[in-house]
Amino acid sequence: MAEMPANTHGVGVFLELRKRLQSGLLIVGKDIAGSPADVGVTSGDSSLCIRTPGGELSPILPPGVSFEEGSCILTPAGESCGEELHFRLRINVVQSRNGNACDGVMETLRAKETYCFYCQGCMTRLLEDRLFKRVLPLPNGNWNAIVDDWCCHPDPFANNNKLLPRAEDCLLGDTFVLLARDDSCEETLTQEVSPVGSEDNQDPKKACRRLTLISCKSCSSVLGEAIAPDTLKLYITQVVVEPSVGDRKPEASLNRSLFLERTVAARLLELSNSLCTFHFCVQPPDGKAFLLFWLLNSDSIIASASEMCAGGERSINSPALHSPSPRAARALKLLYIACSDTGIQQRDLVTSWEVNAIGHPVVLLPEVCDELLQVIDDSNSALPASMRCMRSYKVAYLRL
Repeated sequence: MAEMPANTHGVGVFLELRKRLQSGLLIVGKDIAGSPADVGVTSGDSSLCIRTPGGELSPILPPGVSFEEGSCILTPAGESCGEELHFRLRINVVQSRNGNACDGVMETLRAKETYCFYCQGCMTRLLEDRLFKRVLPLPNGNWNAIVDDWCCHPDPFANNNKLLPRAEDCLLGDTFVLLARDDSCEETLTQEVSPVGSEDNQDPKKACRRLTLISCKSCSSVLGEAIAPDTLKLYITQVVVEPSVGDRKPEASLNRSLFLERTVAARLLELSNSLCTFHFCVQPPDGKAFLLFWLLNSDSIIASASEMCAGGERSINSPALHSPSPRAARALKLLYIACSDTGIQQRDLVTSWEVNAIGHPVVLLPEVCDELLQVIDDSNSALPASMRCMRSYKVAYLRL
């Protein structure tokens, strides 16, 4: 699917299909179609054909998904009836065994296989031909903070006995991998000590913690931390991991925003399935809440076109109407709150999440937290006005 436009003032056409419900919602701006009679929906060859006075949009549907002819009906648009037309429709879904598969780094790594690690920013090869004898998961989330609750003896990790990888180990965290450092790292990686949190902390007893940040020597992108002299902690949002196959080089790096979006979406989906949780707290290493996510559903298929691309009044003859059809994309639908939001209701919700320990921690580098906020704000701003908010939360989609 073509990338969702950011900062659009008017969404021309927006489509969300729900595989589990086998239904969909189509929203057309009234600048595109003035009345329901101006909108026609038919089934195309592996696509859905949406006709308006400005042209035709034909999003390509995923395999096994098809539109049920004649099922598109007008539905009330509520307070947005003056700006939008809402239609309900039905779809047919043929379930496939791998239909929900979305492998990220954590699902790709296997023992007894060889991998190369690349910098996502510049695709420089960071670690070559790493053969892992063991690929093991670490305890989830904030396990160290609750160790007293599940240990019947004194904390075995109290004397800095951290869970560290051996030379041929790969330990998997929620958002990072732990690897042993070798001599080749000196050629591709740099490290620098950086403070975490505010230097002028209001609590004088709480010293400012410091991290040894690991960066790519070629482009200076921060990749993770050195949590011990011989241990690397690399975040999955910063590296590309691929099996070693001869001299084959990986394809050109994805657009940074798209890579981050897909990586985070795949990880949230996996954590939700494995932990049976729908609430996540995105935070930097200092543990301060940055973003709160509430995963509503993971079976959405979305496609959209801005007012300009869909044939709005100002672009009725736009060449964009003849561009390749957008591809409908699987996506997670989220409610979110930025913890920096100053609204009273939002502050109360943030406090409630913190007091009640709602939200599985998802730790990302500080700059990546900022990037992720920009990605979801762009998604929110590209939605029809009627879909941007739900109660005190904002709505966003993360594509898989």
